[in-house]
Amino acid sequence: MKKRIKFGPAGNPIGFNGQTVNVCDYISDIGLDAYEYQATYGVKIQKQSGLKLGENARVNDIRISMHGPYYINLSAQKDDVLERSIERLIQSARAAEWIGAYRIVFHPGFYTKYTPEQALNRCKGAISELLEKLDALGIKKFTFAPETTGKRSQLGNLDAIIDICQSFDHFSPTIDFAHLHARGRGCIKGADDYHRILTKLEEGLDGIGKGKEALHCHFTRIEYTDAGERKHHVLMETEYGPPLEPLLEVLVDCGWDATIICETPLLEQDALVMKRIYKKILDG
Repeated sequence: MKKRIKFGPAGNPIGFNGQTVNVCDYISDIGLDAYEYQATYGVKIQKQSGLKLGENARVNDIRISMHGPYYINLSAQKDDVLERSIERLIQSARAAEWIGAYRIVFHPGFYTKYTPEQALNRCKGAISELLEKLDALGIKKFTFAPETTGKRSQLGNLDAIIDICQSFDHFSPTIDFAHLHARGRGCIKGADDYHRILTKLEEGLDGIGKGKEALHCHFTRIEYTDAGERKHHVLMETEYGPPLEPLLEVLVDCGWDATIICETPLLEQDALVMKRIYKKILDG
């Protein structure tokens, strides 16, 4: 039996006007089944609200994830920046326990003066420190999901994300296909390119038992420059890549259990478009 792909918005839907703790009622009512809570400008949710949001997700059978703060740089040159980044991830893990988030998405860092290898090693050292602190605090129910990044100055190409997830328990990837497309200057043209990405991912993680566990994805149309991502675009703007339908076809054909978070400016509207295309493929 082929696994079902889930779809949902990055943040509160455009058409939702209520309190975030009730957002999954709306998401379920319109026919979606995933939601990514955005803590991109800081983890501000309190425990009581987090527990309510988690319960709201459970009763509606919504797969919930969380996007951690943008102000994280685990390859920072300055130790104080590194420490603040670790603290923000601790705050994210604590909140993720409250809301029952199955993934905590974050951007790993920037190369700055370092080579990609040096930046990756500095990042992994910070992650080791993070995990020690979480263990000491008794925070245990978390899965961090480092994201493939869209700017060529950022740590977060596919190889680096696989390396991080190979190296640590409680880590699984977030594959942002638009980011890979942008930092690769338009490298995703069709099904063969998606096969290449997903095969590399599966082979990299299969040996540690993470080969085809739930795959967390982001998708949008994206505009890019030589430096990488520039701007997100809606699905109807087909002059921008990457293509959607070949991705869905490959995920279905290869049996991935995936969640796709829509990051276009139309959020839930485009998430519903994605789901309709997906259903046509299944029925096809």
